[in-house]
Amino acid sequence: MRNMKDKEDPNHLETWKPKTRLGKLVQDKEITDMDDVLDNGWKIYEPEIVDTLLPGLESELLLYGQSRGKFGGGQRREFRQTQKKTKEGNKPKFSTVALVGNGNGFVGIGFGKAKETVPAREKASRNAKLNIIKIRRGSGSWESTIEEPHSLPFKVQGRSGSVVVTLLPAPKGNGIKGQQELVKILHRAGIQDAWIKARGMTSARQNLIKACFNALKKTSSLHVLAADKERITEGKQNE
Repeated sequence: MRNMKDKEDPNHLETWKPKTRLGKLVQDKEITDMDDVLDNGWKIYEPEIVDTLLPGLESELLLYGQSRGKFGGGQRREFRQTQKKTKEGNKPKFSTVALVGNGNGFVGIGFGKAKETVPAREKASRNAKLNIIKIRRGSGSWESTIEEPHSLPFKVQGRSGSVVVTLLPAPKGNGIKGQQELVKILHRAGIQDAWIKARGMTSARQNLIKACFNALKKTSSLHVLAADKERITEGKQNE
């Protein structure tokens, strides 16, 4: 099964009835910028908020599971299936990971689990929007002399379980080098050039993805000197 990319139907926003204060402010156009939401520490409980403020957001499923194959190997797939043995028989469940981003500094990851693939995908997409973050981009490689924000502004590291992912700035034209699903995350965030290093039990796909996402979070949380802020670009809404 190949990765599926889709865009949310814009008509669902016409019937949206906000249940939170933030949702009402967004619908009434008192808040029109995602930067205001994230910079002020608003907690997002409704995915429609993200759909309204980031209309160019795209979604895809990461290769999270693996089909059965000879000698324990199999083709990577979007859904991971698990089974619970009961007296009534086996009860399967499907889990998946959704990636959302606008390719311009905003990215989100969400996990979803359900008895069928479609509800699992919808849960993952919803959770990815609720977990949207803003990252910083720059040209932090010593090999690069250009000021275009094509890479990371500095080295960052994220951890989840035993897995540690390190993201390193790379010069223009290098591309993103690393594990393929992590490359997709950085690309969706708007990073064009970077090196990805991972250590630990990297076969634990969930921890690997979380560690990469935690590393991206640090691009915004780490303190930056005032003299260096001019070389750093934060997330932008697509026009």
